[in-house]
Amino acid sequence: MAAINGEFCFRLAIAAKQDLTVIIEHERISDFPAYEKKYTKDHEWIELSDDKTQGTIGITHYAASALGDVVYVELPTLDLEVSAGDSIGAVESVKSASDIMTPVTGKIIATNEKLEEKPGTINKGPEDEGWIAKIQIGDAKEIESLMGLDDYKKHTEE
Repeated sequence: MAAINGEFCFRLAIAAKQDLTVIIEHERISDFPAYEKKYTKDHEWIELSDDKTQGTIGITHYAASALGDVVYVELPTLDLEVSAGDSIGAVESVKSASDIMTPVTGKIIATNEKLEEKPGTINKGPEDEGWIAKIQIGDAKEIESLMGLDDYKKHTEE
């Protein structure tokens, strides 16, 4: 999102049916909480709440492209206590299958049930509506070991 005159931002979303329709949403920047997104070397991401007590977990665009068309998503169990690096589910595609690892320690507090019926949502928006789970973060210090966007881009170019 780009700031315009320090006050507004625009978000462009493209909806596909028979032809492409462009929808422009105009919202005030102050309407958005301050979120920070971090990445793992295994191509998961976590978007942190402004107070860094909760996060939303998913797979990156890079991972979704490598997998191809996703046909099944195994979601984690609610209230599951996990440690950083634990498998919390899996994504299966026509090409392969891959475990989803949690980037941080915590407790799973929500899952994206939409993925059970429409697993291809991950291909359409892996870092948006294709999120996998939400976690109550147990150890905020673990966040420091994750990559920011610039470091993650460099990692994918290696």
